[in-house]
Amino acid sequence: MKSKKKTVFAILAAVIVLLIAVVAFTVPSLFDGSKATIYYTQIDNSKIDENDSKGGVVNFKGNLPYSYTLTSYDENGKEKEITFGTSKELQDGVFISQEVVPVRGVTSWDEVQYEELPEAVRSKYAAPKE
Repeated sequence: MKSKKKTVFAILAAVIVLLIAVVAFTVPSLFDGSKATIYYTQIDNSKIDENDSKGGVVNFKGNLPYSYTLTSYDENGKEKEITFGTSKELQDGVFISQEVVPVRGVTSWDEVQYEELPEAVRSKYAAPKE
């Protein structure tokens, strides 16, 4: 009976060691930005939400007072709904590129010109009038 317990313990220990190894090699890439995808969107201020702080200890929406949920596109035109926070209301109609990392979400964004958008993304929007 004792050898059966030792076998079960050994198998369990091996599984735990294997899981730790897998996490050690895969999780850092989820957090360091190496698996980031760039998405492009146009700011629509009708889709802005003000984050109301209830004064609690844990704020799951972060410390940013505004959030946007916008339809965004990768360089191939694949659509994805993305939510991100900002410290201020952004200028309506501008285009931005967003760096999106699995688990973390949007880690940064920058304003871009319409001409800088990939062709597959430009086809989703009307060219701005000069």
